[in-house]
Amino acid sequence: MGLKRVMGAFGVGGPKVDTVLPGPACRPGGTLDGEVRITAADYKVGIQRVTLSLVTRIEVEHGDGEATGSVEFHRVDVAGEFTLEAKSDRVIPFQLPVPWETPITEFYGMPLHGMVMGVRTELAVAKAVDKGDLDLISVTPLPSQERVLDGFGQAGFTFKGADVEHGHLHGVAQQLPFYQEIEFFPPPAYAGRVTEVELTFVADPGGLAVILEADKRSGLFGSSDHVFRLHAGHDDIAAMDWAAELTGWLDALAGGHSAHLGAHNAGHFYNHGGPGHYGEHGHHDEHGHRHGPGWGGVAAGVAAGAAAGFVGGMVADEVIEEVFEGDDEES
Repeated sequence: MGLKRVMGAFGVGGPKVDTVLPGPACRPGGTLDGEVRITAADYKVGIQRVTLSLVTRIEVEHGDGEATGSVEFHRVDVAGEFTLEAKSDRVIPFQLPVPWETPITEFYGMPLHGMVMGVRTELAVAKAVDKGDLDLISVTPLPSQERVLDGFGQAGFTFKGADVEHGHLHGVAQQLPFYQEIEFFPPPAYAGRVTEVELTFVADPGGLAVILEADKRSGLFGSSDHVFRLHAGHDDIAAMDWAAELTGWLDALAGGHSAHLGAHNAGHFYNHGGPGHYGEHGHHDEHGHRHGPGWGGVAAGVAAGAAAGFVGGMVADEVIEEVFEGDDEES
């Protein structure tokens, strides 16, 4: 539940809005259920619409570096025009559809460090729009995504951080103007040969695209990117032994062999080594990511199947304020 907010556009004595989320967690492709509670003004007000939107933090390439800001990526009107009589309150129940490509923000109840997501409530009155209420929400993985993440933990990967990047992935059907990157350090046995692996999910009703990018050491001082992509049905993805597949893939990659993954189970992982696999964005070394120190301070193994590499990092209050309060100031 967010704090009640006097709608600033309407002055003292104006309506107040409070969005209530009994269970502020959802999955991609699901719904976020709740209700908007509007406390009446001291005078009659004509409401044009009530709108809910999903907001997250995004990184955008800017010159030689990156800029970070908030982006609204999904909007739904939950009420049309009506009159709010003086001293008369209104409750509007809603089911907000969550896009299939929505980034995940937690795994086994532990927030992913670097991710923040919220639902924003707007009231429009006579051409005045007030972004009145903002509430933090959690997006949990689909079963197919959870299976892949389990495999990373079981194979000995260590979570580094997560973010949302502006742009489109080459060769992937994508609806939203951004994609999530979940970054891992490889198991210790591959130290010095593979420096980092980035995981991206692009889900749709029929299946899941899993995109991996490995930063591999090449020579004494150099490195090169190797990208792999698989798209298969959710059930096929969930049936794979991801710990074994990832270990075999790392062995082949570290040994300098052609690395494929999952061909016998659910399609095929394609090697897209070299630059340009993200179209106009080139490869990830050019992004200049800046992450904090990985997962912080929560015990590993929080649920059956969660391996030692998965430890939760709490979303700091200042990160939430950076996204939400900054977004309000722009209105």
